[in-house]
Amino acid sequence: MTLMNMAQAINNALNLIMENDDKVIVFGEDVGRLGGVFLITEGLMDKFGKERVFDTPISEAGIVGMAIGLAIGGYKPICEIQFSGFSYLSFNQIISHLSRWKFRSHGRFKMNLIIRMPNGGGVKAPELHSESIESYLMATPGIKILYPSNPYDAKGLLISAIEDGEPIIFLEHIKLYRYEKMQVPEDYYKVPIGKANIIKEGKDVSIITYGYGTILAREYSKISHYDIEIIDLRSLIPLDEETIYNSVKKTGRVVIISETHRTMSVASEISSRISENIIEYLYAPIIKVCALDIPYPPSMLEEQYLPSIKDIENAVNFVINYE
Repeated sequence: MTLMNMAQAINNALNLIMENDDKVIVFGEDVGRLGGVFLITEGLMDKFGKERVFDTPISEAGIVGMAIGLAIGGYKPICEIQFSGFSYLSFNQIISHLSRWKFRSHGRFKMNLIIRMPNGGGVKAPELHSESIESYLMATPGIKILYPSNPYDAKGLLISAIEDGEPIIFLEHIKLYRYEKMQVPEDYYKVPIGKANIIKEGKDVSIITYGYGTILAREYSKISHYDIEIIDLRSLIPLDEETIYNSVKKTGRVVIISETHRTMSVASEISSRISENIIEYLYAPIIKVCALDIPYPPSMLEEQYLPSIKDIENAVNFVINYE
């Protein structure tokens, strides 16, 4: 076991994955000699050479298009989009080709491909460097979406992703890269895809979240007078409905935290599924704690724009006191 932050854990996972399989190729803007804007791929070019780790032109559509071609040819590309807000330029490749290729080929072609993206805000970066794009991706059948909240899960999920064989979007919240350290095994291990983690059990309210929302929920639970249950989804597609439903049946009250815009958010989809399937267990309306329905604001306003501990407190108080 070694003490690692999320950036170190992902770098460690990439090292192990590339040592284990010479079909894995890593590329993107500045991922080679510079090691990426967040140093996630630091040292990989020196270790594995320029043929397996290399820089690309500034073309997100080209990066994803090349990854698709390599995957069709039997390689296992792990490409990086420098910030998830830049990925809008690659949506045609993701939606029109990546997500459809297995369906289009009647299963003859697999897409063993991972797209890594720093995602989310809260670090005083400008718009397009602070976007939360998971709602757009969640609406696209044919891809899986993983979103770890801690170093241990980040490493294990990335290793599971390369073995999964399906196209995967791997989102990494910018604030979590160096937010905290934890003990992470140095060896090769997997965290199951599609299995949520109950990081705190409780009986009063279920808080369902992922990524940095997990940190907010955890910090709120420390000051709350209520017995809070926190579910860290880890995987948005596939979604662990069983764990969600079991928690809701126990508490009867639900708050969902997502950094996406409130309208048609990840929280909206989870709320819809709970309402459709187990509404009879609810004692109060489901409350969504999300970003505001505006474009990402200037950094001086992002604290008012993003979900906060105060927002969570207000939501929990509402569902607890609802009559």
